[in-house]
Amino acid sequence: MTDIVKKSLSQLGCGIEENISMKTRTSFKIGGNAEIMINPDNTEQLKAIIKICKTNNVKTYIIGNGSNILVSDNGLSGVVVRLSNNLSDIELIDETTVAVYSGASLKKVCTFCLEHALSGLEFAYGIPGTAGGAAYMNAGAYGGEMKDVLYRCDHIDTDGNEGFLEGEELKLSYRHSAYCDNSFVITRLYLKLHKADPLEIKFLMDLNMDKRKSKQPLEYPSAGSTFKRPQVGYASALIDECGLKGYTVGGAQVSEKHAGFVINTGDATSDDVLKIIDDIKRIVLEKKGIELEPEVKYLK
Repeated sequence: MTDIVKKSLSQLGCGIEENISMKTRTSFKIGGNAEIMINPDNTEQLKAIIKICKTNNVKTYIIGNGSNILVSDNGLSGVVVRLSNNLSDIELIDETTVAVYSGASLKKVCTFCLEHALSGLEFAYGIPGTAGGAAYMNAGAYGGEMKDVLYRCDHIDTDGNEGFLEGEELKLSYRHSAYCDNSFVITRLYLKLHKADPLEIKFLMDLNMDKRKSKQPLEYPSAGSTFKRPQVGYASALIDECGLKGYTVGGAQVSEKHAGFVINTGDATSDDVLKIIDDIKRIVLEKKGIELEPEVKYLK
């Protein structure tokens, strides 16, 4: 990256870091250094970043909390735009409508909804991502998904222009939205919820969190569920039935607690994780005739 590009980015007035280890920015605790990491404070800065990078043919990576990604040990050349902590305001539009900037954590959004006696997002409590990431992949758990409450997203397109998608334009399906295909950056999302007893909302939130703690290997770094749910059965059950619980490659392991998670036991590399994912896919296909699709996004 040229000094001119770095100077242009530094003049925007937002936080810029150079040669930052992605191990400290991802839930997997894996990855080499990012050449540049930038934390925009507002959409105007974000638009400018996108325009600067496009004009200068600099590769950009958009991340939130880094909870669903695996970063190459070779690092990332270009600009990592981190939408987390900043761009995180939450606003009540009317009695049942919440507007959320993409950098807000799902925990923060769920807590806001509880405080305003709004139900419909309890399923997301405990998912360790941002609101923008949840909208991007139509995140879901315990019988709910973003599709149930999400009706509009504001975005910035690849040319740095603002726009929005709403309703059917969002193309929300299992772990997919229109943003998976168009590479636009979600800046704000709008949720339609419903009024309910705060005690009932809190009960459901706590219940879902207890399920996570009891069933998932939260004590180890991971990127959450490693594979999407196949058309037949569940990935975790298929992996377990193939005898792969505890299967280890280097520092990566199929969790003995939940076979749907590949965990970092302490010193896993990205190659360890990629190898274990490939082995799981191959063995499940051979033994069960079902092809698994990774849910974790690999950045290189």
